Amino acid sequence: MIILPSAYLPPVQYFAKLYTGEPVMVEIHDSFVKQTYRNRCMIDSPNGILSLSIPVEHGGGEKLRTCDVMVSEHGRWRQMHWNALVSSYRNSPFFDYYADDFRPFFSESCPYRRLVDFNRALLDTVCSLLDLHPDISYSESYITASPEDADLREAIRPKQPAEDLGFCPVSYYQVFASKHGFQPNLSIFDLLCCMGPETRLVLRDSVRK
Repeated sequence: MIILPSAYLPPVQYFAKLYTGEPVMVEIHDSFVKQTYRNRCMIDSPNGILSLSIPVEHGGGEKLRTCDVMVSEHGRWRQMHWNALVSSYRNSPFFDYYADDFRPFFSESCPYRRLVDFNRALLDTVCSLLDLHPDISYSESYITASPEDADLREAIRPKQPAEDLGFCPVSYYQVFASKHGFQPNLSIFDLLCCMGPETRLVLRDSVRK
């Protein structure tokens, strides 16, 4: 079993795990940790890599489980994130093709208040667009990994990622590659907008046997 954290428009590495066909358990009863993919994604922007973070409501100083974290509706983060995605990918080959599938998540009428529900709905949307049908379950309590499990709860992270021998990022067309060079392991949104249906081929080639 592969154990993954809940993640907001997660990176290519995350989806490479889903592509393997191995059973996946998404941990949602772990302690919520800031500055992780649980509430942020990384995209390529005109000025380089940009981190988009979802503001969350704090528990009054108490440690929260990820499953209890609520998305904050203060400020205009949804509009800001959508504007950043449009600015970065409107000239990509497939943005217009997929935009209507993602726009509702960044409107004020989006119904998902729990972070894990928001992340799950986005994950399901991407899998549907890719005709990808991973064997995913969501934890009902904190998971104690066995020696046979691939526990990647802390391995897939923006800063100082742990070595992952099962993942080998491969290059693909990116909007700003001529300006910044190829940026590996960005959000799946980058790969989807740039490669469209060929996203599956990139995921396949990113899996190291």
